[in-house]
Amino acid sequence: MKTDTGGPREVQVPAPGGGLLWAERGGAGSPVVLLHGAGMDSRLWDAVVPELSRHHDVIRYDARGLGRSTPPERPYDDVEDLRAVLDHFGLPRAALVGLSMGGETALDFALAHPGRVTALALVGASVSGHAWPADADSTAYAAARRQGDAATLADLELSIWASMGRSAPGGELIETMVRDNAARRIVSESHVASFPDRAAEARLGRIAAPTLVVHGDRDHPEIGVIAETLVAGLPGARGHVVPGADHYLPLRTPAHLTKLLLAHLP
Repeated sequence: MKTDTGGPREVQVPAPGGGLLWAERGGAGSPVVLLHGAGMDSRLWDAVVPELSRHHDVIRYDARGLGRSTPPERPYDDVEDLRAVLDHFGLPRAALVGLSMGGETALDFALAHPGRVTALALVGASVSGHAWPADADSTAYAAARRQGDAATLADLELSIWASMGRSAPGGELIETMVRDNAARRIVSESHVASFPDRAAEARLGRIAAPTLVVHGDRDHPEIGVIAETLVAGLPGARGHVVPGADHYLPLRTPAHLTKLLLAHLP
């Protein structure tokens, strides 16, 4: 095991096709990459990183156009961005921990580059190829994106996905992070490349990496449906429901999640 020689180090990683991805690396042990969800940034992991980095070499980064990463000017692929981060740090293999969109990216990466993934931890994860039910929330989301209405998009994100509210653990940071990224999210999502043939949901059986599937008991109901699909479809996957957590689980119940991760990650 390597010995850490200091605190976390911030890095600007060149992104495929242009731009920079803000990243941070710190800790000691086997490598773990943390992937946040849509409309968020790497602050999602603030309460998990300190303990996790006592046991692992932890990398977290802001997805394209979010947080401190530069906005895209042309189509981009989150899977290729993740590959660029691993390559920049000279990591042939790593464990991936992804929440929501980050979980989707981790699954797509595991299918595209199976030899580079030592383990997966999917937290409130989405999965490419999943047919989300049409409802009033999804209609309102689509309208806010189409109209470029960042304030409404942030309000929807907080009411639907951070349903426990501002007074619950992590609430102030969640609201700040969501509002900081609302306008950036609209720009970023308008440039994300589409891959209709990727559809990981139909190919879960091909993923061999040991997988933990976690979601909060107060998350969006469809996340629970996806979690059941992942546990059933991923060979040997284990599922765990965390009480007292909505979609922002790493900030709502960080100690519980960190314990689960440390027991699972190699």
